[in-house]
Amino acid sequence: MKRLQLERLANPQLLALVAVLLINWLLFPNFFRITWQDGRLFGSVIDVLNRGAPVAILAIGMTGVIATKGVDLSVGAIMAVCGAVAATMVVAGYPTPVAVIAALSVGLVCGLWNGFLVAVLDIQPIIATLVLMVAGRGIAQLITEGYIVTFNDPALIFIGTGSFLGFPMAAVIALVLMVLVTLLVRRTAIGLFIQAIGVNRAAASLAGIHSRMLLMLVYALSGFCAAIAGVIVAADIRGADANNSGLWLELDAILAVVIGGTSLLGGKFSIPLAVVGALIIQAMNTGILVSGFRPEFNLIVKAGMIILILMLQSPLVGTVMGFFKRDTRQATPK
Repeated sequence: MKRLQLERLANPQLLALVAVLLINWLLFPNFFRITWQDGRLFGSVIDVLNRGAPVAILAIGMTGVIATKGVDLSVGAIMAVCGAVAATMVVAGYPTPVAVIAALSVGLVCGLWNGFLVAVLDIQPIIATLVLMVAGRGIAQLITEGYIVTFNDPALIFIGTGSFLGFPMAAVIALVLMVLVTLLVRRTAIGLFIQAIGVNRAAASLAGIHSRMLLMLVYALSGFCAAIAGVIVAADIRGADANNSGLWLELDAILAVVIGGTSLLGGKFSIPLAVVGALIIQAMNTGILVSGFRPEFNLIVKAGMIILILMLQSPLVGTVMGFFKRDTRQATPK
């Protein structure tokens, strides 16, 4: 029992997060300093939670998609569309709850559309979601008429800049969503069904699993999570920027999921570790900025991480690692 607990504490993703945070602390001694002001917490660590929340929310939805051997490239564009919907409706005089529900509904419909293309029409996920990735930006531009739509609605702004028990509201929303989705996939058979589809969709269908329905579900969840992230980002900047909202965040979400241990080949997945992956990315971004490097350096670091992770997940490396593990077991005296 103690050994199992130690193995959980020695999780590679958690160790990586701790290592990145410690490196940031070495570069910036006040990194872990937290202050209380105006009823909320402030500090670099709190900023990591706050700024990492949108990517964490995207990663929660993206995990199920990647676990089914798919990918959703449209989440950034869906963020822009849903942020534009919420902003324009609030400016038009609609109540905040109506605007938020409408934005979330649009994200859900976008996810269902992707799921329809993948599950029913059997279009490759990367192509199916690329359609909305391109079209979504245009739709967002049409909604905002090419302008940055600003607003001063206190209720909507609270979603992006407010706090709960001192913690940023965005981080609280991400935490609640992570817990709910984790309970859904771990306390029901849905998680096992998703893994089965990722391993072999045809075999899963022959075993009686409604693969099309589940694929629709995971893409709908991805779209819904993108809508939540889009509303948070719009509320944070008090406006909808159709050009830049969610730009390239789909890549951060995919990277977060892969860092969390979910293979791009589908199968086993973990929602909490995907969130940890998002925090690792944000902690790295913060560290790079604190070190004085230009923000563009983040892209180079992320590209290097993607190459390294793909190499570690390649069949050749897996075969070599399995060979060494087998030799180690044989060499261990009984």
